[in-house]
Amino acid sequence: MKQRKGRGRFIFLCLAPAAILFIIFMIIPTIDVFRMSLFKWGGYTADKTFVGLQNFVKLFKSDKFYQAFQNSVLLIVLVTIITFSLSLVFAAILSREKIKGQGFFRVIFYIPNILSVVVISAIFSAIYDPTQGLLNSILNLFRGGENPILWLGDRKIVIYSIIIAMVWQAIGYYMVMYMASMANVPESLYESASLEGAGRIKQFFSITLPLIWTNIRTTLTFFIISTINMSFLFVRAMTNGGPDNASSVFLSYMYQEAYTNSSYGYGMAIGAVVFIFSFALAGVLNAVTKRDEIEF
Repeated sequence: MKQRKGRGRFIFLCLAPAAILFIIFMIIPTIDVFRMSLFKWGGYTADKTFVGLQNFVKLFKSDKFYQAFQNSVLLIVLVTIITFSLSLVFAAILSREKIKGQGFFRVIFYIPNILSVVVISAIFSAIYDPTQGLLNSILNLFRGGENPILWLGDRKIVIYSIIIAMVWQAIGYYMVMYMASMANVPESLYESASLEGAGRIKQFFSITLPLIWTNIRTTLTFFIISTINMSFLFVRAMTNGGPDNASSVFLSYMYQEAYTNSSYGYGMAIGAVVFIFSFALAGVLNAVTKRDEIEF
């Protein structure tokens, strides 16, 4: 009995610091976001006016919010699909095919992940430069340079330019993670499949994907939620939401309203909606991707 109590106290003492920090820096600020969303406040004065749900009513009538919502969903869908498709393909190739310099390719693919978002944004801003950028310089060899493409200045393509930068930054990290998972798949399963006449593609979908699905499911949820945060960093560094809010996303719109337009209460209402959206999206994703775990 005493041994159980001593063990319980030890576990409590180990968990208490982390729990206290989590409550102070996560739970309390989150609750405060919802509380402040009910006030009209500039953020820099002591004058606060309780307005109830008026901030949310204003939010759902805002065209800027729906533009930011549309861009955020587009980023989540396209960046996720492209990143995970390429990561899985490259991981499968480098794991199963005999290619010289596999270690070199792993390092090259992983390098973008160790660079800061500011550095990556600067690199792609230089590539997208309409007059001296690498991309337009290459295209000018085939189409002439009279009307350069404004990769970050055209409303129709600016969001896709940001998507390319985000995909380039993320591929290497997830490729390395999937290579580690694929390394644990027994080679005997592939040998048996080969004897049965299954090709590489069939083996990939019938053996590799099912056996690493748990890892894919976990990283998929993490990546989609983190994309909401990463999109703000890329937009802030590359376009600041322009041109004319064409590249605005959830958090850039929140930042603009809360800290630039001094509508802190309205900004917190945006934050509350993003919080609910993120958790709902994670829940739906977990339900959709749930599969029976396969053991080997």
